[in-house]
Amino acid sequence: MSTAFPSISLATRLHHVALIASDYARSKDFYTRVLGLRVVHEFWRAERQSWKLDLALPDGSQLELFSFPGSPPRPSRPEACGLRHLALVVADIDAARARLLAEGVDSLEPVRIDEFTAARFCFFADPDGLPIELVEPGV
Repeated sequence: MSTAFPSISLATRLHHVALIASDYARSKDFYTRVLGLRVVHEFWRAERQSWKLDLALPDGSQLELFSFPGSPPRPSRPEACGLRHLALVVADIDAARARLLAEGVDSLEPVRIDEFTAARFCFFADPDGLPIELVEPGV
């Protein structure tokens, strides 16, 4: 291992996470209407027969939502190598869960408390089964 560089993080913040949807319209509705993310840009890429949707979170980070014809399903269980889940910070996990339940999200797990950080958290799934974690940071 080289010691030429100090142990300072190369990255300064998360810019975006890219997701591929099996049903673009269904996932666009989920991420915009249900989760309330703001549309930044939406492009039809004719050469790839693919949509690309940039969605903003309030902190400036983004989700990119893509559609690709014939994409294989993502294995979630058993857990596969690679992206495990997407974690989103919420101010009030109980209010966030109530909103998701009102929107018909039926995959909500009970709230748990992280034994190391005291954060309250729970999981649910997006329309393609991608695990999403809601995190209410501990005090």
